[in-house]
Amino acid sequence: MDNLHPPIVIIAGRSGSGKTTLLERLIPELKKKGLRVGSIKHHKEGDFDIDHPGKDSWRHKKAGAEKTVISSPTRIGLVMDVDHDHRPDELIHFFHEMDIVLVEGHKEEAFPKVEIFRPELHDSPSFLKDPNLIAVMTNSTLATGVPVLDLNDV
Repeated sequence: MDNLHPPIVIIAGRSGSGKTTLLERLIPELKKKGLRVGSIKHHKEGDFDIDHPGKDSWRHKKAGAEKTVISSPTRIGLVMDVDHDHRPDELIHFFHEMDIVLVEGHKEEAFPKVEIFRPELHDSPSFLKDPNLIAVMTNSTLATGVPVLDLNDV
């Protein structure tokens, strides 16, 4: 997993810490630097739908299609049945043309990890003992064995 291309970086943190907000700010900054950025949002709760009940593609899936692609001139969406929760490295083939893939969730996986920590919400960071932790982003000072980055300075 060390030499994956594109590289995978997990954005980890407890609920409400600002992971999505950080990604909304970070992705445009990386794009300004010329990077092609992909993202994965892990949804650990089971089923989700990106299609709408009653629409044609939803009806295809409901009828038994194992994969359904929704295609327009500006977007493509893929819905497919799977038999297990896929790790980021199992999804990397969807991102072969990207320069980096940022993952929200999958915090238990062994990939480079940046933790979002807000001391007003929690007593201490969760991943300081994780060997994959490469940085902590916070809005306060913090002594750790990894770089501490200002959460407000993306």
